Order: sequence, then C-alpha cells, then structure tokens
Amino acid sequence: MDTHMIVELIGYFGSALVLLSFLMTSVVKLRIINMAGGVICTIYSLVIHAYPTAIMNTCLVLINFYYLMRISKTERAYDVIEGNPEESMLRYFVKRYAADIQKYFPDFNASSKTMGGCNAAYIVCHDDAPAGILIGNRRPDGELDVILDYSTPAYRDCSVGKYLYSRLKEQGIRKLNFAGTPGPHEYYLQTMGFVKEDGTYVKELDQNEN
Repeated sequence: MDTHMIVELIGYFGSALVLLSFLMTSVVKLRIINMAGGVICTIYSLVIHAYPTAIMNTCLVLINFYYLMRISKTERAYDVIEGNPEESMLRYFVKRYAADIQKYFPDFNASSKTMGGCNAAYIVCHDDAPAGILIGNRRPDGELDVILDYSTPAYRDCSVGKYLYSRLKEQGIRKLNFAGTPGPHEYYLQTMGFVKEDGTYVKELDQNEN
C-alpha cells in the first residue's frame, strides 16, 4: 500500500467519524466523536494542502472542545420524585423506553408482578422532564436491591446516578445491590464504582457520594 492510499484512507476514516457522530443520542458522545473526526480531517487537509478545509475543520474542533468544556463545568439541576412502582407515571416511563431498557436490562420484566413486588421507586427529573428511573426493593438494614437503574439516552453521562445516589444516602440507604444480567449496563456499573461479589454488583454509598 503506497503513501497516497494511506493518506486517502485517513481522510475517509476522519469523514466516517464525523458522520458517525451524528448518530449519537448523547450530546457528549456526539461532540467527542465529531471532534476526533475533525482532528483527523484537519491533518488530512493539511497533508493534501487543502488549507480552507483544514481551517474549517480546525474551527469545528475548537467549537466542539469549547462546548465540551462548558458541559463538564455545568452541573445539571435535578430533582427526584419518590413514588410507587405501581404509579401510572412510572409505568408510562417504562413503556416509553421499553426497547432501550430491554437492551440494557435483558432480565427486566415490566409486568405488574415484577414491578408490583418492588417497594421503592424514584424518578429523576431535569427541567421538568424525566431523565432517569430507579426501581428496587429496600431492605430494613439499609440495603437496596436494584431491579432497574435506567437513564434516558440524553443523560448517559452518569450525572443522574451521581445525583440520585447522593439522595439515597441521605435517606439512610447505605448499599446498592444489582444481581441482574448487566448487558451494556455493565460499563455504567463499573464507572459508578460497583464491585462484583459472588455474581452481584455491589456499591457502598458511604464511600464516594457526598
């Protein structure tokens, strides 16, 4: 493979990343992937001496970087609503995101028997819109067995979980247990500090939440 072909492949790869970024439902992922594609396209444009294109891609990279910095420094204002797993709002939320929930929680069943058997439910809202939901069973000893801990695609930066876990700690919940099949949700569990013990993912809330 000659040098010209390698340069062309780099250009195609950068363009593919830019296009791929627009398929992301998360704004953060969109900007990160778009910025990476922009960097590659800038290098490609400089190599082939397409300076106007290089300048344009450099500007796009800087714009993405600027907004990523704004996002990282801006704390979203959340509210949490404690409810009952049988409430219509919770059931609507689960039904609305059923396909995505099934992807991340393959063991979850939205039947009345499953949700009705739980005694704890929380909806996290941002700007009056639901951003995440947690359903589970709270034990008398302060542990919470999590059945569903789901955030909508636009809020998958772990901010919902960090906020909710801090509020759960304030209510006297000291430990979270998740015994289901994690699927893609395992990445979130690891990021949030869950540790796998005998097949169950466990998190002590008094370690990291403030």
